[in-house]
Amino acid sequence: MGNECCFICGLQESGGYPISSCIIMSRRPTTARRPGDGGGIPFVGSFHSKSRPSKILTVGLMIVGALLVVSYVYRGPGGRNDLETFSRLEGVSCAFEVLSTLPFLKKAYGDSMRKVLHVGPDTCSVVSNLLKEDDTEAFGIEPYDLDEVDGNCKSLVRKGIVRVADIKFSLPYRAKSFSLVIVSDALDYLSPKYLNRTLPELARVAADGVVMLSGYPGQQKAKMAEASKFGRPAKFRSSSWWVRFFVQSSLEENEAAIKKFEQAAAKKSYKPGCQVFHLKAYQ
Repeated sequence: MGNECCFICGLQESGGYPISSCIIMSRRPTTARRPGDGGGIPFVGSFHSKSRPSKILTVGLMIVGALLVVSYVYRGPGGRNDLETFSRLEGVSCAFEVLSTLPFLKKAYGDSMRKVLHVGPDTCSVVSNLLKEDDTEAFGIEPYDLDEVDGNCKSLVRKGIVRVADIKFSLPYRAKSFSLVIVSDALDYLSPKYLNRTLPELARVAADGVVMLSGYPGQQKAKMAEASKFGRPAKFRSSSWWVRFFVQSSLEENEAAIKKFEQAAAKKSYKPGCQVFHLKAYQ
C-alpha cells in the first residue's frame, strides 16, 4: 500500500514520470507492475505532450488574427481611426493630430477655415475628414509618391483635390490661394536648406496663416523603410529652434491665433501630441 501511494503521488506531481522515479524518491523496494498501473502504459506521457502543440497553434492563430485586423484598419479607407492606428504603430503621426485639433483650430481661425490646404503624408485621409466639415473646401498635397492607395484617395487625385508635388520646389498654386495652410509630418524630413524654400512657399499661398505641426524631440523616428521613402530620417527640432528659424525666414508667429487656440484646448484639457505653431501669412 505504501508503494502504491507513493506511485500515485509521483504521477500527480511529475505528470507521468516512470515509476522508477517514484521509487528513488521513496527509497523503498520495487514491486511487480500490474496491468492496471499507469506506469506500465508507454503512451501516458504522450497525452500530456499533445497539449503543447495545440496551445502553440491557438496562440499562433490569435497573432495572425490580430495582424489581419491591424492590416485592415491601416489599409482601409482614409479616416480618423486609420491615422490613430498609424500613430500607435509607427510612433508619432501629426496627421492624426490635425484631426484632433480641428475644433480648436476653428475657434482660433473662424472664417479662415473656409478654404484649407493640407500638406503632408496621409493628406487623403486629412482632406477626406476636412471635406465633411460644413462650409469647408479642402485640398491636399502629398509630398511623396502614393503607394497602394485606396479608392477614395485615387478619386481625390483624379478630381485634382489632392496633388502629388515635391514641396522642396515652388508649389503649383498662386499667391493667397487658400485661407489657411496646414502642414504636418513633412517639414521634419527637410534639411534647413530646403526649409528655407518650402516654409516661405507655404506662407505665400496662404491668405490668413499657416499652421505647422512638428514632432517633439525624442519622439520615435521613422523606420528605415520610411526614411528611404522620405529621403532622410525625421529630425524633430525643439520649439526654440523653430522660433529662431521663423525669425531668420522673416516669418511672424500669430500671437492672436496662438492665444485663442490655447484657450480652446485648455477648456477641453487637450494636450497636442505634436508641436503646433501658428504663423502669419505674408502681407
